[in-house]
Amino acid sequence: MSNIVSPDLHVAIIMDGNSRWAKKRFLPTAEGHRRGAKNLRSVCEYSLEFGIKYLTVYAFSTENWNRPQQEVNDLMDLLRHYLKSELDTLHKMNIRLAVIGNLSMLSSDINNMIAAAIHKTKDNTGLYLNIALSYGARDEIVNATKRIAKLAAYKQITIDDIDTNLFEKHLYTSHLPDVDILIRTGGDYRVSNFLLWQISYAEMFFTDTLWPDFSKEDLSNIVTEFNQRTRRFGSREAI
Repeated sequence: MSNIVSPDLHVAIIMDGNSRWAKKRFLPTAEGHRRGAKNLRSVCEYSLEFGIKYLTVYAFSTENWNRPQQEVNDLMDLLRHYLKSELDTLHKMNIRLAVIGNLSMLSSDINNMIAAAIHKTKDNTGLYLNIALSYGARDEIVNATKRIAKLAAYKQITIDDIDTNLFEKHLYTSHLPDVDILIRTGGDYRVSNFLLWQISYAEMFFTDTLWPDFSKEDLSNIVTEFNQRTRRFGSREAI
């Protein structure tokens, strides 16, 4: 694999295909989600090896609340299990955990587990693992707009103060660089309300590989191709 060009490379992944992976094997949907969660740890390991600094994964969208209640319950139980069983491993791997999204929709016990995980790993300096939970980009943008409007209403800012820099400061990802690479597994070609602002200049990669099968080779090939692409960010000069 060619060397990664950016010391702050930000990779975002839409982890799609868990249900289809299970269906192909005549397994319950919950098993597909379990295998997908297991593969996340492997992809974190690959990311550390390749020098990726930031990894944002789409774990549960605002729209996912509309799935059958049993599937939602299974996903929440899996999240509890993951936060409990994987936390020490992630900590030992020097991974810093963060979570973005409308967390008010999650149960109090899950929020407490998230807060504990974030606190435990806050000083880690390896991979920054950012998990999007109960997340929707439109919701994020609307919330940012409301916060800025409130500042203007209380005359803490003027209309002329509002620009892209100010807006970005009110997004969930204000502490992160923009996304460099967006990956979607599972064969679909859409971004599904994920990081709409942050992927403005991301290089996009779509693969038919279902998320539980997404491998080290898959990630390596994508990063290699990324390093061969020319990024101009709207200018004529290559960057």
